[in-house]
Amino acid sequence: MKIADIRLTGLAGATVEGGWAEELVPQDNLHTVVEVIADDGRVGIGSAMTSRALVEGGVKLLRPFLIGERADEPARVSEKLRQNTFWQGRGGAVEHAISGIDIALWDLFGKITNQPVGRLLGGMYRNKIKPYGSLLFDEPEPLREKLRQAVARGFRAIKLGWRPFGRRDAKFDELLIQTAREAIGPGVELMVDAGGSDAYWPHGYKWAVRTAQMLAAYDVVWFEEALPPDDLAGFIELRRHSPVPISTGEVLTRRQSFWPFLQQHAVDIIQPDCTKCGGLTEAWRIGWMAYEHNIQMVPHGWNTAIGLAADLHLTAALPVARYVEFLTPSPYMDNLVTKPMKPDAEGFLHVPTGPGLGIELDREAMKEFSM
Repeated sequence: MKIADIRLTGLAGATVEGGWAEELVPQDNLHTVVEVIADDGRVGIGSAMTSRALVEGGVKLLRPFLIGERADEPARVSEKLRQNTFWQGRGGAVEHAISGIDIALWDLFGKITNQPVGRLLGGMYRNKIKPYGSLLFDEPEPLREKLRQAVARGFRAIKLGWRPFGRRDAKFDELLIQTAREAIGPGVELMVDAGGSDAYWPHGYKWAVRTAQMLAAYDVVWFEEALPPDDLAGFIELRRHSPVPISTGEVLTRRQSFWPFLQQHAVDIIQPDCTKCGGLTEAWRIGWMAYEHNIQMVPHGWNTAIGLAADLHLTAALPVARYVEFLTPSPYMDNLVTKPMKPDAEGFLHVPTGPGLGIELDREAMKEFSM
C-alpha cells in the first residue's frame, strides 16, 4: 500500500486567544489539519500547530520524498523526510509540516493494522490519563469565573498561563495565584505558565526564582516557561534552586534540540508538542530519553482534538506519564471530531481504543472552520 496524496485544511473562524503580545483573533489560522491518503482510499489524519501557508510550503518541499512511499512505515518515512531536507529545514516550519504528516501516518498505520496507535508505539501502559484544562490568565474576577467553569466541565487539574501574569508586578502576580487557588479549592491541581517564549520576554533567573518561591506557597505543581526557551544555562540554575518543578520545551523541534535539556537536567518536566517537534515519532523518542534521565514528560498541547488524541496515545505508550494538556474551551477541541473527548467523573480522559488515533473528523465542522 502506497501514499497517493496529501490534503491540507487550515482552521480559522474559531481560533482562541493565545495570550501573546500580538494577540490572535478568531479568523487567524494557527492550526492545519493534515490528511495523508493511501492508494486504497484510506486516510490518516494529523495536525500541525502552524498556519496552512507555512505547512503548504513545507509540503511542497517534502512531497517528492513522500508520494509513492509505503503507507505503513511512519517512523521510517518521517525520518526520510527529515534527512532529505536538512539544507532547507532542520527544524522550524518544515519540521512542523513533518509533524502533521507523521501523526497522519501513524493514524493511517493504525487503520491498516486495525490497532490503536498507542499499541503500535510499543504497548499501552495505561488506558486513561488526567487532562489539565489549559486557560489564560485574566483580571481577578473574570479569572475566578473562568476557573469555576473549568471545574464545572470536570477538570481536576488546571494550568494558567501568559499575560497578565509576569507583565505588571509581583503583588499582582500573587493576587492572580491567590485568586486561582481560592476559586478551584485545594482538591484541584494548579500549574502556572509564565509564557517566557512571548516576544521580548523581560525576566531572567532572579525573577523566576522569586516567583517560584511565591508559587510554592500555593501548592503549584510546576512552573512552566519561566525563562526564554533557549536559556539553557538559566534553566539549569533555576531547576537547581526552585522549590517547585520547572518545565519547558514547547517551541523546540527535533529530538536533538531536547538533548541538552535532558542530559544536563535543566528541567524536571520536558514538554514537546507532537504537532511541532516532529510528530509522534519524535515525541515518543523524546519521552523515552526523558524517562532514561528520570525526567517527566508532559506533552504540550495548545491544540486541536487531533493533537489531543495523539497525546493520549503518546502518553499511553510511555512508562511514566501523568498528564495531557487540554485547551478549554475551544471549538477546535470540542467540535472538530464526531465524539469529543471529555473528562470522566474522576477527571480522567480515556485513551481512544479504535484503529489509529481512534477519532473521526466531523466533516461539517471542517467545512465551517476551513479556510
